[in-house]
Amino acid sequence: MSHDHDVVLRPTAAQTEAALNPPAGRNGGDLVMETLAGLGATTVFGLPGQHALGMFDALRRSSLSYVGFRVENNTGFAADAYGRITGEVAPLLLSTGPGALTSLAALQEAAAGSSPVLAIGSQVPVAGLGGGRHGYLHELRDQQASFRDVVKSVHTVRTASQIPSAVAAAWESALTAPHGPVWVEIPQDVLLAGTTLPVVTAMDATPEDVVPRPELTAVAADLLARAERPAIIAGGGVVRSDASGKLRALAELVNAPVVTTFGGKGAFPWEHPLSLQSWLEDRHITDFLEDADVLLVVGSGLGELSSNYHTFAPRGRVIQIEADAGKLESNHPALGIHADARTALSALLETIEEPREDADAPERVATVLAKVRERIDAQDLALEQQVLAAVREALPDASPSFWDMTILAYWAWSAFDARRPNTMHSAQGAGGLGYGFPAALGAAVADPSHPVLAVSGDGGAMYSIAELATARQYGLNVTWLIVDDGGYGILREYMSDAFGEATATELARPDFVALAESFGVPGVRTTPETLRDDLAKALAEPGPSVVVLPALLRMFAPTHLG
Repeated sequence: MSHDHDVVLRPTAAQTEAALNPPAGRNGGDLVMETLAGLGATTVFGLPGQHALGMFDALRRSSLSYVGFRVENNTGFAADAYGRITGEVAPLLLSTGPGALTSLAALQEAAAGSSPVLAIGSQVPVAGLGGGRHGYLHELRDQQASFRDVVKSVHTVRTASQIPSAVAAAWESALTAPHGPVWVEIPQDVLLAGTTLPVVTAMDATPEDVVPRPELTAVAADLLARAERPAIIAGGGVVRSDASGKLRALAELVNAPVVTTFGGKGAFPWEHPLSLQSWLEDRHITDFLEDADVLLVVGSGLGELSSNYHTFAPRGRVIQIEADAGKLESNHPALGIHADARTALSALLETIEEPREDADAPERVATVLAKVRERIDAQDLALEQQVLAAVREALPDASPSFWDMTILAYWAWSAFDARRPNTMHSAQGAGGLGYGFPAALGAAVADPSHPVLAVSGDGGAMYSIAELATARQYGLNVTWLIVDDGGYGILREYMSDAFGEATATELARPDFVALAESFGVPGVRTTPETLRDDLAKALAEPGPSVVVLPALLRMFAPTHLG
């Protein structure tokens, strides 16, 4: 954080009066809520538990809105989506031990997807920290150790006076590029103890931008300006840093075709003459990118999916812009530029003086996309394309969609036109099941002005059924499309291909329509032919709804094998 040496340190008369006469009946939990409000939070997600009751009691004395879920992991997914949609910190209140640990898979997804989630968990009383001596309920020997491998930073509080600084430090960490989840834990007795500390006032925890070094910008700009066949891979960092406009300006300036990663969906207009769309699992696109003499990778670590299962072998110079220093050159030698995507793209736009002329670029893009289309059309996958097209037609352009790990989502990664930046989200970062529906609920809390779509398979849907109660309780505008193929469809396909037979993939499941209706949520069973109309109708009606599509979908054949 930058520090102004002329900052006024003396409190005003009103501040002094308020500080010397704090309201009665406050505890450590109030300090948590006051700090969150002072940092700018308006909404918190959570699930109460015994050691955390001091925080939850303080909620009713605060200005914060509370949204409670039924399972901690789902609560974490909702906070993740809230962070993605708003770009702001999403506070997540959890209890000790089992409550805290149940959130870990969601926090892993938030870390992989760079979502700013501030998880605040309770702890056993201070005397029990270190574990094993007191036998407290929920006690772990070292609770924070379970989080350290998952989150960006860990903050432990031992006294009430430490609460505001710890929460503010965690807040700043969550918002420092790359965004990500952080963990604060506060012992039960610290939360419950009465306090005469003054009410926490507005706090500043704004992180500094991660800016590119000018000498690296100069080299990158020179490479792009002189390139013969430049290309761009745009990752989730472009979306997270709200840099899609700058990406488009740079692509047009240097006439570089752009492919978006699955995490970067919507970062570049799908129908743009320079758009390679998102066909990263197609060898034609991989070949095209390998042939670039200068490849700009912005906001992506070129991990497994983005590198076509690590078969991608670029032959030209690679420039990699990445806010996560640990991902720089982690998979390919490059001119590594440690910077936020938006700041780095701005620097390149200011440095490259002349447009790079290339009349052939749109034609080369059209040619390779035609090859991709030809390959897909040869595979007898009309049903899958029909279903995906129906979803796209039914979903308003501004509505966000959240996709679980299911075959239709795998199709959507490559083939779905996310018409606006930051509208298509999936669990492809960490890859856990159960993300789609609770994440969509979090997005509906973040922005109630648009209906939200969740997409799950029947297997993944069973992780989230409890949250139908949450959707109903808060009247959230989420339509949940459940594609029911009677099991873990993608695993069934993987196993059948690899071993000739699938094991442990077939599932008994409920009547999802009747189950939804038992929660007071309207449900409808649809067909591929009626899906578009049924989905559009459900999305247009306020409140939650469920649309069930019984269908056995197949994946398109992989081409990373050549």
